Formats: sequence, structure tokens, C-alpha cells
Amino acid sequence: MSTVDSGIDYVIRGAQVLGDEARDLYVSGGIWADGAPRGARVIDAAGLVALPGLVDLHTHLREPGREDAETVLTGTRAAAAGGFTAVHAMANTDPVADTAGVVEQVWRLGREAGYCDVRPVGAVTAGLQGERLAELGTMADSAAHVRVFSDDGHCVSDAALMRRALEYVKAFGGVIAQHAQEPRLTEGAQMSEGELSGILGLQGWPAVAEEAIIARDVLLAAHTGSRLHICHLSTAGSVEIVRWAKSRGYPVTAEVTPHHLMLTEELIRGYDPVYKVNPPLRSAADVQAVRAGLVDGTIDVVATDHAPHPVEAKDCEWAVAAMGMLGLETALSVVQSTMVDTGLLDWAAVADRMSVRPARIGELADHGRLFEVGTSANVVLVDPTASRVIEPAASQSRSRNTPFAGMKLPGAVIATLLHGVATVLDGKVVER
Repeated sequence: MSTVDSGIDYVIRGAQVLGDEARDLYVSGGIWADGAPRGARVIDAAGLVALPGLVDLHTHLREPGREDAETVLTGTRAAAAGGFTAVHAMANTDPVADTAGVVEQVWRLGREAGYCDVRPVGAVTAGLQGERLAELGTMADSAAHVRVFSDDGHCVSDAALMRRALEYVKAFGGVIAQHAQEPRLTEGAQMSEGELSGILGLQGWPAVAEEAIIARDVLLAAHTGSRLHICHLSTAGSVEIVRWAKSRGYPVTAEVTPHHLMLTEELIRGYDPVYKVNPPLRSAADVQAVRAGLVDGTIDVVATDHAPHPVEAKDCEWAVAAMGMLGLETALSVVQSTMVDTGLLDWAAVADRMSVRPARIGELADHGRLFEVGTSANVVLVDPTASRVIEPAASQSRSRNTPFAGMKLPGAVIATLLHGVATVLDGKVVER
């Protein structure tokens, strides 16, 4: 399609809603309707699974400042291609998203692009420097309506500052999303600490560096009564700490990335920088632990940590390569491969972990709704029987640093509707 199809009503015929029995879905005026609108366009969804539009709590769109790696436009095109209708754009841009002006710029760029809703994440500290709080209140009151705050890429390592941040956002129901990494334990670290790091001669990144911050912060969350979200949890010990905190009713949520659900540190034997990421790829035992945590609800959501980089930042020696991987276009396929096709989760649980819960954490009222009449029509239609070989050159992202290049993954996004407007149809991104 060459034009935006706004104003078109739809009948989505024969979709397996949440992977259950097939039924028709109706879209009229951008919302879910209880009957077929006259003159509606029919989408044949026989054999397709209908999920509420996916919501990512952890996306790096890079704009402003690093448009060589990604822009809001290219990043949200990638999001739509992956079935996402909303993303939370992390604050480590240039300038940092630590003021109302910067978060409103990102929010407006998202509205102009039109491929998914963009909710900026505000920095916790000014300039991500960990020295004083950023303008949390003004960002919350801005047009961007910021509710999630994170210094992702940097840990808020000062306990007193973290406590103040939790207390501050409690007043308006915000959440602090912590990048759990004790900096004094990870100086110069290159990969997960263990036998393999010794064999490869790479500085180790101990699991305790993540777990110590999580343990501290769940106690701070309990003390303040404020919401804490743990970014990209990666170790078995971290799962156990969050499980303990939840058993005591602490206001804590956590996320895991698709790559930590599938990939292990063994891939680093070839020193390919595409596998260099923060937190690092862990052991097979850690992978099994985070999968189990996702199943039992200890881990609330799957979040991509989509981290695009220009070629020169990855096509170099391991020690100087940037950390991070693409994730938006492959997330649902990786979850299908690791969690659905293995029998660990059904499609309803996938909808819960990739739409309902992240929308609730980020306070996105128009997302994460299960096809309720009168609510915004955000949906992704997936062919679970399809498969594809991941080709970096075909990515909608400006960057190509996917760890799944050449890998055959299950599932294909056939259509994505954002507020009733198609952003993907017949597997192709709609040109705006």
C-alpha cells in the first residue's frame, strides 16, 4: 500500500483469538465493535493467532543525537513489523531525555511517524550521571505523560539517591526501572564471569553484580512503598530474589529479554561482537531459570532492549565493540520458539507477558486490552505455522546488529493495527 488507510473499517475473519477458537473481530472508527461495519475491508485471518498489540517497555530509538544508529521513524517501523503497537523509548539519547523538552520531542516524533505509540522514558538522574535527580515531576506533567524513569545503561548505584527517586515518583504513581549493575564489580567486564570467561581471557561480569543491586532495591521499594521495575534480569539468582520479594508483596516487577531466553554465553567462543550485550549472555542454567521465572510470573514481561548500533560499532574487535542487540522484529518469534513451541506458555500467556502487563506497568490505557468492545483496536495477527530465516538486510531498523542473523525462527507477523489503522498488512509495513 502506498497511502495510509485511516478511516477504513475492518472485519478480521476467523482469527484464533489468543490462540483459542476462531471468531470474527470487528473494527469501526478505530475501536473494537460488536458487529460488522458496512463496507468494511475483510482481512482473512484463518489460521492466524490474534493478540493484542504488543507493548515494549524497553526500546532504544536513539533519536535525538544518534540518528546514525536509529531514528524514531525507523525504530517504530521495526516495532510495527514485529507486532508492537507501543514502545517505551529509553532516555540515553543525546541530549539525554531528562527534561520535559526532550521527552516531548521524542513523543512528537512518535506521533509524526505513526507506526506505533511512543512513550518516552525519563532519566532518573540529570545527564544519567547518578549525582542528582532529573526533572521527574515536569516530565510526568508534560505532554509526554512520562511514568517510567530509568538511567538504563547506567545503574543508579547510590542507595540514597535511589531511595529519593522512589519516594518522588510515588506521588504520581511512577515507576523506577533499574539497570541492575554494581559498577564497582563490573569495571572492565566483557562477558559473564565463569569458567568460559577464564578460557577466553575476557574480564568476567559476575552474577552478584546484578543480584546485589536487585536485593538492595527490592528492600528500598518495600521501605518506600513505591514501584520498582527490574530491567533485563538475566541470572538464576536474580529470579530467586524477585520471587522472594513478590512472595512478601513488595511492589516489584521484572523483565527478561528475548535474547536471554534463547542465547547462552557459549556463542562468545567465536569472539563475534554481535553477541556482546549488557547484561551479558549467561549460562544455560540461567536461561532455564529465566524461562521458569517467566512461566510462574516472577518475571512479568518480555522486553526487547532493542539496541541498534551503526556497523562500525560492532564490526570491530570484541574489547572495543558496543554492547547491544536488535530485538523488535524478532521478539515474538523468539518467544514462540522458546516458550510456546516448547509448551511452557500458551498464546494467552504470551499476550499477558508482552501486552497486558507491560501496558499496565507503563500505564498505557489504550493498550493491553483483550479485544474489549469500545476500546482502541490494537492487534497483531501472527501466522504460527510460518518460519523465516532472519536476514539483517531486510530489517526495518537502520542498524543490522541482530544476533539471530541466519537463524530460522518460527512465526510471522501478517498484520498489525494501531488504533484501527494498519501499520502492517500481508506481512509488509504500510508506507505512511
